[in-house]
Amino acid sequence: MNLELLESFGQNYPEEFDGSLDCISLAVTCAFNKYGTLLAVGCNDGRIVIWDFLTRGIAKIISAHVHPVCSLSWTRNGHKLLSASTDNNVCIWDVLTGELEHKYRFPSPVLKVQFDPRNDNRLLVCPMRYAAVLVEIGGAHRCLPLDSDGDLNIVASFDRRGKHIYTGNAKGKILVLDVDTFEVVASFRIIVGTSSATAVKSIEFARRGDAFLINTSDRVIRVYDSKEIIALGKDGEPEPIQKLQDLVNKTTWKKCCFSGDGEYICAGSARQHALYIWEKSIGNLVKILHGTKGELLLDVVWHPVRPIIASISSGLVSIWAQNQVENWSAFAPDFKELDENVEYEERESEFDIADEDKSVDLNADAQQDEEIEVDVQKVEPVAAFCSSDEEGEDENALQFLPMAPEVEDPEDGWAGQDGGMEASSVMLSSDPHDYEDDIMAAKRRRMQLHDVSLPDAPTDETHPLISSKASKDKQQPVGGKKAAGRTKK
Repeated sequence: MNLELLESFGQNYPEEFDGSLDCISLAVTCAFNKYGTLLAVGCNDGRIVIWDFLTRGIAKIISAHVHPVCSLSWTRNGHKLLSASTDNNVCIWDVLTGELEHKYRFPSPVLKVQFDPRNDNRLLVCPMRYAAVLVEIGGAHRCLPLDSDGDLNIVASFDRRGKHIYTGNAKGKILVLDVDTFEVVASFRIIVGTSSATAVKSIEFARRGDAFLINTSDRVIRVYDSKEIIALGKDGEPEPIQKLQDLVNKTTWKKCCFSGDGEYICAGSARQHALYIWEKSIGNLVKILHGTKGELLLDVVWHPVRPIIASISSGLVSIWAQNQVENWSAFAPDFKELDENVEYEERESEFDIADEDKSVDLNADAQQDEEIEVDVQKVEPVAAFCSSDEEGEDENALQFLPMAPEVEDPEDGWAGQDGGMEASSVMLSSDPHDYEDDIMAAKRRRMQLHDVSLPDAPTDETHPLISSKASKDKQQPVGGKKAAGRTKK
């Protein structure tokens, strides 16, 4: 796969539906790894399904939680996966082995979790109706300071490099905090009209560039430049680069994200399965992607390096991609596509070993004789996988998961069968219950359980994912079935 050749001269956003991923259980949330080779999908039965995105096959299933998974985050190198569930638990998983490494129990529901983009031992947790919490793995946890108005409806996010944490509250106040000292570096308030403030629903950063967006309850997506925000300092009054909204339908936005190159912004409607795509530089709406009518959108993510979007509705992950048209003339410049058969006239010298009719070009022969040294050992780093402050790729990054083939009827003398016989004889030699207990005890020793105490945290709150699901069940008539299938194009 040569990513340099993927840079098209046309539009760089998806245009049509390109199939779906069925996780068997209902999908709730999803997240790509840094390279876009693996897609982690959190399900409503607590499982995490990791898809190999190139083959569109399931690479691993982790039985992570008992309750629905509400948020996922990958580490930079892809070896660890962070998950949050509606039962107030936050877990860190080893992706290769599928084992649980750390488990944090919070007193109140957790809305969002995020790994530090540059530090795998630091994570950000957003509990419901409480200040955001910065957790050091193997260390202490610290609560981020609140604004003077004391509003507790907090959303928070690391910036692109993990140097600052941006927090927003229900009164439209944005704070930019230094990740180490928690000192307020910059702050501003989003004001609608002359005086009224609007609640901040989410803050999302682009993978490339300095842009970030703020989704607010006034149905407007505001795009800002993070350098400008920090330069203005405390109580600044920055003007957004773009204000994006649906002027016709006045749509509220469920989830927003940037494209991999940061040039496009995608927003998913909270009312229906519809994805709106804007060009960031101009602010014009370039595409609306419509899913099946009647479906409600749960999550939207953009592929890190390709013009592909994954959206979740009705328990399925829908993939949206570009329309690939076969262009045979790309294989050779003199290739011609014919509508009907044409009798071919062979040239006199076409199959001669030496072309006698060719004009003598001494310069061309001299150029052919020149020896060009080709370096076959040096591996050039792929620009799409490197940040602007890095020279090379991470050699230890996990891009793919190994898969063992399932053999239904193994032949005699198959190596895997012999290995399995040896393992089973070891198990049978001792009591199988003791063997299972030993495995469970070893896993518990590796897994570290942490109880996070948050003073005055609301313990009687219900996670919005559960409350919205309960209200949906009430609205659905008894015996009513959702329409199977998908609209054909």
